[in-house]
Amino acid sequence: MSKSMNYFIFLSLLAIIPLCIASNNYNGYLNPQYYDNSCPHVQHIVRSVVSKTVAKDPRMAASLLRLHFHDCFVKGCDASLLLDNSGSIVSEKGSNPNKNSARGFEVIDEIKAEIERACPHTVSCADILAIAARDSTIITGGPNWEVPLGRKDSLGASLSGSNNEIPAPNNTFQTILTKFKRQGLDLVDLVALSGAHTIGNARCTTFRQRLYNQNGNGKPDFTLNQAYASMLRQQCPRSGGDQNLFFLDHTTPFKFDNLYYKNILASDGLLNSDQVLLTKNRASMELVKLYAENSEIFFDHFAKSMVKMGNLFPLTGAEGEIRKNCRRVNYS
Repeated sequence: MSKSMNYFIFLSLLAIIPLCIASNNYNGYLNPQYYDNSCPHVQHIVRSVVSKTVAKDPRMAASLLRLHFHDCFVKGCDASLLLDNSGSIVSEKGSNPNKNSARGFEVIDEIKAEIERACPHTVSCADILAIAARDSTIITGGPNWEVPLGRKDSLGASLSGSNNEIPAPNNTFQTILTKFKRQGLDLVDLVALSGAHTIGNARCTTFRQRLYNQNGNGKPDFTLNQAYASMLRQQCPRSGGDQNLFFLDHTTPFKFDNLYYKNILASDGLLNSDQVLLTKNRASMELVKLYAENSEIFFDHFAKSMVKMGNLFPLTGAEGEIRKNCRRVNYS
């Protein structure tokens, strides 16, 4: 057996073992059965609204999944992202990663309103985000997982945290990995969770430099398939068109599958943060190859990493509150 094959198998086992251990760890607080008695229909309500919405707007699945990511990376999964500007609160919606980009807030509002009618002042907005992210994944063909529940909602937001902690499309590989590690996430989580880009869109402004001036020398990114780059330039000019949308996975843009990784192997990763998974780190490269070859392993790792991310710094017990309206704290 070749050294490369040994390394490949070792990496695969190394990735799977700790995730399997972590998959049953709910931080001692969160539990998938948290609402079984107090709001037994919560899962059905969320799934019903998400299904109806995605049927009308397929892009919304990726948007809801992204809300959960952007919430969890800023001081934990506490629904701080959902807060509007009010009083002393400066909303995270105005941050660079979210402005003119984050969407789906009205869907969360609809879910919350239905849940409040069924079980008043019982289910947190943070838990709604976590369930909606899981359901968006399932509806588009991705894996299922039990969502640990019992989070409380934050009493504030962090604009600076949103600007500084959420990985950016143009960050270097090391910067992205550092941001993941600051959250207690690792390389496997980084590569697996990046697979969420199998659905959804990105704006021209998030990858324009790859087409025209990747390294400040007026030349395009040599790691980008130039035929693909030529196609992108038609709708993403040097100036203007900042908000023009492009599929993150141009092959199956509305299906949650492993073609995102196959695109990366073909140098068709749209964002710099996608393509560097292949070009800047050996272990990351091997995981990209693994997920491209085996969708079952990708689905398994993605589900476990979603649980792990969803467990980041939850407010529980007497911490935080259960908001009546996800857009504002109860005392406002």
